Amino acid sequence: LAVFLCWLQLAPAEDQTVLSENTKLSNETLLWGPYRPNLYFGVRPRIPKSLTTGLLWAKVDSFTEVQKNFRHTCEQHEGMAGYGWDEYDVRLGGRQTIHDAGNNVDITTEFVKIPGGAHGGSWGVRVKGTPREDAPEHLVTSVIFYAAMEGLGSLQVSNEADDLGIEGTLRMEGSSHELGDFAVEVTEGPETNRHPPRSHKSSASKPLDRTIVSSLQVEEANIWQAKALLFQHMKTEVDQMIELYGNENAPPPWQIFTVANNIREGNMHLVQKVFDGAFEKAAEVISGAIESATKSFSERFSRVLAPKAPFDKQKYQAFARSMFSNLIGGIGYFYGDAIVDRSYAPEYEEENEGFWDETAEARQRQGAVKLEGPAELYTSIPSRPFFPRGFLWDEGFHLIPIADWDMDLTLDIVRSWFNLIDDDGWIGREQILGQEARSKVPSEFQVQYPHYANPPTLFLIFESLIDKLQKPSSPKGSADPLESIRSAHLQNPENAKEYLRNLYPQLRRHYFWFRKTQWGDIKSYERDPFSTKEAYRWRGRTPAHILTSGLDDYPRPQPPHPGELHTDLISWMGMMTRSMRRIAEIIDETDDVKEYHGYETAIIRNIDDLHWDEKAQTYCDATIDDYEESIHVCHKGYISIFPFLTGLLPADSPRLGAILDLISDPEEMWSPYGLRSLSLSDPNYGTGENYWRSPVWMNINYLAVKALFDLSQSTGPHQPRASKLYTDLRRNLVENVFREWERTGFAWEQYNPETGEGQRTQHFTGWTSLV
Repeated sequence: LAVFLCWLQLAPAEDQTVLSENTKLSNETLLWGPYRPNLYFGVRPRIPKSLTTGLLWAKVDSFTEVQKNFRHTCEQHEGMAGYGWDEYDVRLGGRQTIHDAGNNVDITTEFVKIPGGAHGGSWGVRVKGTPREDAPEHLVTSVIFYAAMEGLGSLQVSNEADDLGIEGTLRMEGSSHELGDFAVEVTEGPETNRHPPRSHKSSASKPLDRTIVSSLQVEEANIWQAKALLFQHMKTEVDQMIELYGNENAPPPWQIFTVANNIREGNMHLVQKVFDGAFEKAAEVISGAIESATKSFSERFSRVLAPKAPFDKQKYQAFARSMFSNLIGGIGYFYGDAIVDRSYAPEYEEENEGFWDETAEARQRQGAVKLEGPAELYTSIPSRPFFPRGFLWDEGFHLIPIADWDMDLTLDIVRSWFNLIDDDGWIGREQILGQEARSKVPSEFQVQYPHYANPPTLFLIFESLIDKLQKPSSPKGSADPLESIRSAHLQNPENAKEYLRNLYPQLRRHYFWFRKTQWGDIKSYERDPFSTKEAYRWRGRTPAHILTSGLDDYPRPQPPHPGELHTDLISWMGMMTRSMRRIAEIIDETDDVKEYHGYETAIIRNIDDLHWDEKAQTYCDATIDDYEESIHVCHKGYISIFPFLTGLLPADSPRLGAILDLISDPEEMWSPYGLRSLSLSDPNYGTGENYWRSPVWMNINYLAVKALFDLSQSTGPHQPRASKLYTDLRRNLVENVFREWERTGFAWEQYNPETGEGQRTQHFTGWTSLV
């Protein structure tokens, strides 16, 4: 490592040379990772159809419970008392703890990268099992590690076959065009590991103090179904043992639920060890690397993301590290095809009254629904058990703290998303790539539609980048050997400008796709705003939902109408336009700056002209009544404060007083646990699905905290009040999420505004990590 750093320091100083070298090194340090976040643990590279690995385990003390006990994919309510990364850095590695109460064991996986050689260097993992307090005296745990080669390439066990199993280190050797030649080794672990006693004569032919290896030839499309493949293979072994020994003299469960000793050619290899009590599997060479990674993470976290007062007490440290580590530990690499409806049916324009019935009929036809791709995506997911895939509007929120930690990684993820853009400028709001991803999604939600948008939150990251460029902070004092890679675009602004120049055509295409497809009708209904062009309406509307808005069941005008205008969407467009203007300024696109400035001014003016309701003293959606006149439909809550949340109101805005009143009123949005999504006074509060009709959501509360902080730093009539609201809201949010994390072991998708309890999806470590 030291030689590597010296070589970097002695490299030629020309900007382009430094940029290309840092890009190469960044790609190397990001090549490998636990990039299968839908699994409790699974390593793969950021290469399509390559080496893929995973881990399964189960308590095997019962014939009836084994199948239920095996863990592989992250699942909700599977008997876990909490799980996730205690500390993790995507470039170095980290430690994950899985509190598997159902199996009476705590599993620790320590993953580490070791620099050197080509293809991202080497990596290792140490797997430990510690019986929980309520575990039986002899807790028998079966652990299975598997490695498989997707696509072209080879992977074979190089040990000589032994009918009794392998003694010592197991070695697999493989080769592929992208990785070259490589080896995977599974070691014995320390001498303290114990194995079940030989209490049945079957142990003579399959002693469990050895490593059992079974080689399979599996269709590439089925490799991801490792657990089902294991059960299918294991059933054959179980049947054979029962036939041999009979039901009356059957071997114990830990002996019978094993794979066959069968080393042969194959593309998937199951490696099984059976332990009695605590266990550990690791290569000695990685122990030092794990300690180094832990030290590096701790030092960097203390410098970059340490909790600030009043949360700088010791009790918050593990919480803060865990929340961030699980966010960044949720980064995955996905590759596969997607289901897209390219019919461009005229019904999808949603121009007629009753359009939702027409669009439903058009979707049922599915004449142009087809598989597209394959495509690849590098993304941070919202939830490992429930949403293990890329979500467009979630991603922008996920990357806000990641940008503080590693801007180069952040921009890599942003580029990955924009690589998905089509010729028109559309990016699918939900990236369900491949059959493994589709297995977690109901069929009715798998099809993506090229007229559906999603809040453009990735543009928040461009604003963060520009803010950091305009107010540079020195990395002096950093002991992080990877600082020059993490901050390459910040330490050399020309690198950042080049990045933005290269991406700019896609950003502009995406921006004008929004303007073209999500436009709102002003002229048909005698509306008289400042601009006749700047109005917006989400497509994908039904009477019950606007899923595309992200605020699914938030109350909207009823019934839906093609003349609707949506407050949140015009606010997002204002933020997006401001971001595009700032990008154009950075890369010297002078004519475009003037164009965006004109749009931005018109949007801000139209937000007031089209959406402010003087009587209700709030921003409202607009619709058309029975007399063909434009009216406001007001549902106070998140929608009402969107112009404030997106930073479009100046510190002296005459609307701010009413907005702060709404935010701070306990009879409206304020709760002891954060801002309610819908006002307590609204008749729809807590009704129906109650998804966005009362619960506290961290992403919108984050925007509120930031907006209040910005207002508290700006001279104006509301500065003192904003400062107090900022302090109180921040305290309420952090204390509640921390309290629920301590109580349940999880971060949650949303929080109950009456009790503060976490609810809906558990282990929701996406935007809840904004805490």
